[in-house]
Amino acid sequence: MSLYDDAVLVLKGYEGQAELRQAYLDHLAAHPDGLWKGCPAGHLTASALVVAPERGQVLLTLHRKLRMWLQMGGHCEPGDPTLEAAALREATEESGIAGLTPLPGGPVRLDRHAIPAPCHWHFDVQYAVLAPPGAVHEISDESLDLRWYTYDEVAGVADESVVRLLDATRARL
Repeated sequence: MSLYDDAVLVLKGYEGQAELRQAYLDHLAAHPDGLWKGCPAGHLTASALVVAPERGQVLLTLHRKLRMWLQMGGHCEPGDPTLEAAALREATEESGIAGLTPLPGGPVRLDRHAIPAPCHWHFDVQYAVLAPPGAVHEISDESLDLRWYTYDEVAGVADESVVRLLDATRARL
């Protein structure tokens, strides 16, 4: 199965956010290259919130370009077999944590947001991943900083999209 086929299957199976989910499916139907950064109409991305539920914390990255505290994530790559694998790869690369485990149940949320030209939209498929006990993070080239925040601290440092992702993740936990 191709990454495109996986994306369509994942989105068709995603329950919730019906209107937004349909916008993602319509985008893919209209743009066979809609998974890739080169698609001028926008592209799917895969992200993951790194969670340590036993500590009530999430790991956020201070994004190098955006200078915002965000979940880990980014663009799909040709070697990614699934959206979940892309999100896990991004979370592992950006956190430096080995042994992250996807939270069962598929994507936690969808979040479409505008980005500067030449592309116009990120259609982010958002997952959550569980950090192993005692996980040690390492800052990557894509981050200015990485920091663990308690659930209650997230709203004070991150934007509403991250807060919504955290809320949906906590509901799933």
